[in-house]
Amino acid sequence: MTTTDSAAGRRRAAFHSLSVKEVRRLTEDAIEVAFRVPADLAGQYDYLPGQYVALRTDLAHDDGAVREVRRSYSICAEPRSFADGSAEIRVAIKKDLGGLFSTWANAELQPGYRLDVMSPMGAFISQHGSDGQDVQHNVLNSMNHPEDLATRNGPSGTFVAIAAGSGITPVIAIARTLLAANPHNRFDLVYANKSAMDVMFLEELADLKDKYPARVALHHVLSREQRIAPLMTGRIDAEKLEQLLGTAIHTQDVDEWFLCGPFELVQLCRDALAARGVSPGHVRFELFSTGRPDRPEGQQGSRVVAKEQDETYKITFTLDGLQGEVASPVHARESILNAALRVRPDVPFACAGGVCGTCRAKVTAGSVDMEENYALEPDELEKGYVLTCQARPTTPAVTVDYDV
Repeated sequence: MTTTDSAAGRRRAAFHSLSVKEVRRLTEDAIEVAFRVPADLAGQYDYLPGQYVALRTDLAHDDGAVREVRRSYSICAEPRSFADGSAEIRVAIKKDLGGLFSTWANAELQPGYRLDVMSPMGAFISQHGSDGQDVQHNVLNSMNHPEDLATRNGPSGTFVAIAAGSGITPVIAIARTLLAANPHNRFDLVYANKSAMDVMFLEELADLKDKYPARVALHHVLSREQRIAPLMTGRIDAEKLEQLLGTAIHTQDVDEWFLCGPFELVQLCRDALAARGVSPGHVRFELFSTGRPDRPEGQQGSRVVAKEQDETYKITFTLDGLQGEVASPVHARESILNAALRVRPDVPFACAGGVCGTCRAKVTAGSVDMEENYALEPDELEKGYVLTCQARPTTPAVTVDYDV
């Protein structure tokens, strides 16, 4: 597999232990963490701007027990490598209220710590100029060569991102790369926060505007801080969004949209763009969580015991060329991921909430019901791919393939 194929394609997730190189505070509640990627692993961490990694470690929970914790974070910098062949991965971690991993990281994480870091994944990347081809053929860049975008990505374009809070993390990497790739590319950003003190990458965004003054437009919307322009004050609701799309942003001129933030904002933007006739094929979106209390929780590691008298589903799966099989009690209504983890602890997953897409597999026999999906594209669903953290059998036997 070539460098660009591995970065753009849907490779199988794999964890490696990486050392923390630097921890930089962005705001009172957010840090940027740089991981050093040794030369022998650099090829495993090629990525496209907008992709994410999952971090894994063991932490003490509220009950005092030490258990594994996994969290996904978007990469916030353009690809970068060094003369010795080593590379670097940078992510931003914002402390969430009650968030076990993010609270620990903001308080304790230091250079020299080692964490398990998953190889980059995700489809929240630009597809401009791909003419509807598969993502892996839309080569945004190879490691450390964003300038190649000018020749590989074809026509110039106008790009708009609407982000809130830590939703800026993948967006800033995408913006930097697109602007460097083509001298005619334009990037507009609507960025919502509570106050100026909460703005992540404030200086970096200002530097980007200074570097490309005619091609970058920044619109900071603050919900709890008064700004001179009324349009930039208050929460982004349906009315304010319509005003923004009608004045600050010329919808008809936009080639590609990037939406990243809480569920309510992303869905509001998708609905507003659809109402204005924007094709879903020109809209990329990513959620860090659904933020919905009624959302079915993904399962990972939930204890399920199949008794001899239980009626069961037969779940067969292929992973790394090896076939596994597990019986899942019908009454348990467990996900395919949860069942598979009982016999293969290395089955890939990160969020287990239908958001990241790490647990993606193809159903090759039988059928399933998938309760949530915020990661798979329509064409993937048509081909039979599912998120195994949200997929539950609806036939006596189901077979899925993680390797396809």
